[in-house]
Amino acid sequence: MLSKNGIPTAEDLKKVMPSEERLARGAVSITECFQNIPCNPCVTSCPQKAITMPDGINDLPRVDHELCNGCGICVSRCPGLAIFIVDKSAGGDTAVVRLPFEFLPLPQAGQYVRGLDRSGAEHGWFKVVRVTSGGAKNKTYTISLEVPKELCMEIRNIGIGGYRDEQ
Repeated sequence: MLSKNGIPTAEDLKKVMPSEERLARGAVSITECFQNIPCNPCVTSCPQKAITMPDGINDLPRVDHELCNGCGICVSRCPGLAIFIVDKSAGGDTAVVRLPFEFLPLPQAGQYVRGLDRSGAEHGWFKVVRVTSGGAKNKTYTISLEVPKELCMEIRNIGIGGYRDEQ
């Protein structure tokens, strides 16, 4: 239960997930923000205007998954680290999950990292395909991981340190 352990329920997640059909078409933003607090960097940073807060700055962000092109700008702008990009369109058995990351050392593209779910449970070692800086004034990086499609809606963090060059 979110209010007791900080982990959203399946019902919470169902409200923010794109359809399977939309996930299959390409990268799309998923906002796992469940607290009504005055915050809107995701709204102001979205060049597609896909993220809105219809009831004002204290509302929960809502993504129009049909407008979202998965650019990922919102990922590094979210101070709550609550936005992720999922891309199931590559074909095969893998998907790419883009995660916010604010720790050092940073993993490097080609290395493997421990993939964690929302509760911190480890699900294996996954290849880093890209590391993107949030910009000169933004210390939030975006780490792109190649994960099995069946885990792309579960992996939401990586274990810091202990990266390795081979699986």
